[in-house]
Amino acid sequence: MTVSLPLVVVLGFFAWGAVKFLGVRTWIVVLIALFGFWLSHTFLAPAIESGTRSGVTVINGLAHLDE
Repeated sequence: MTVSLPLVVVLGFFAWGAVKFLGVRTWIVVLIALFGFWLSHTFLAPAIESGTRSGVTVINGLAHLDE
């Protein structure tokens, strides 16, 4: 069975888990999210997007090997 989730949903789940179970303060999560938002408007954005897509492709390729 294949489940397709947007990366932002997965990251949101991890942020919720960090606040709930690891005791990370909510303002730190908000600060990191704002940093990511502002970073996406810099010259590094294409490299970050390309690296993220490559990583997801590798993970998806490894998942197909398990079947």
